[in-house]
Amino acid sequence: MRRTLALALTLCGLIAAGTALGPGRRPVGYAAGALLLLASWVRLASWGVVTPEAYTLPATVPALLLGRWRRRREPEVSSWEAYGPGLALTLLPSLAAAWGDAHWQRPLLLGAAALALTLIGARHRLRAPLVLGGTVLALDALHELAPYLVQVAGALPRWLPPALAGLLLLGVGATYEQRLRDARRLRNALGRMH
Repeated sequence: MRRTLALALTLCGLIAAGTALGPGRRPVGYAAGALLLLASWVRLASWGVVTPEAYTLPATVPALLLGRWRRRREPEVSSWEAYGPGLALTLLPSLAAAWGDAHWQRPLLLGAAALALTLIGARHRLRAPLVLGGTVLALDALHELAPYLVQVAGALPRWLPPALAGLLLLGVGATYEQRLRDARRLRNALGRMH
């Protein structure tokens, strides 16, 4: 079943890539990239791969180098176009593997890599590494902290979590306009990044 799905996704991705070569059809290329990326993940899952980094990193490095070369040639290319597919190729399967991993090494290495990407994205004002790295870092940290949060929540009196949620809502409501301004500033700052 998974192998058939991987084959179907690959064929659809190749058809979309061929379609994107036509004039004015460049946006179809994004769909082609997403389909081919999804096909590779489904293929890895069908093979029962437990270490996807061994298969994704050899493709990620050339994709990132190609993206860097393209950004040097065409500075108006966004970081999502240049680096997004290469980063997603490794980060997302690694995140899925880390969530299913009972050991601490993979989540630690993934968190360190995601933190480095977030810092690189912030330093060089590149949206793709900043957003992808930050998202993977947050999800990795959430996964690692979840057992402890459940323990803490179980040790608290039953009335305390709803009371804290009410205080949080009260605080957010009292500073609503400031939060809107902060959200607009964040959106504008991300919009100015490449």
